[in-house]
Amino acid sequence: MALTPKQVNELHDKMLHKRLYVIFSEPTEKTGDRRKVFPKHIAYQLEIERKGILFAAGPFVNSKGKPQGPGMIVIRAKSMAEAKRVAEADPFHKLGFRKFRIQAWEINEGGFNINVKFSTGTYTIE
Repeated sequence: MALTPKQVNELHDKMLHKRLYVIFSEPTEKTGDRRKVFPKHIAYQLEIERKGILFAAGPFVNSKGKPQGPGMIVIRAKSMAEAKRVAEADPFHKLGFRKFRIQAWEINEGGFNINVKFSTGTYTIE
């Protein structure tokens, strides 16, 4: 379906326009046992999740599901400066095992589905 420029503008104006921040977290060359820091990293992720800051997070993976390359942490923040403070507080970043880059991201299109079965107390997220 071809849209006119006016239709595109009208549709775009109605979109979500929700600003989030994406933290790309990449390993550094620092030596040491990263596994000792991992529990602190997870505790921090769970803390910012409880506070409503964390939108989504996880590693990029290869075809076998093994983490590969950077991790991606998507957060809610009022500004780039606030997003930077959140990223800097991550134990992996604080201790120099990972470095980060932040990119502002605007959600406009897409969605997700939640299917809740009351009788079984189960749910699926698609």
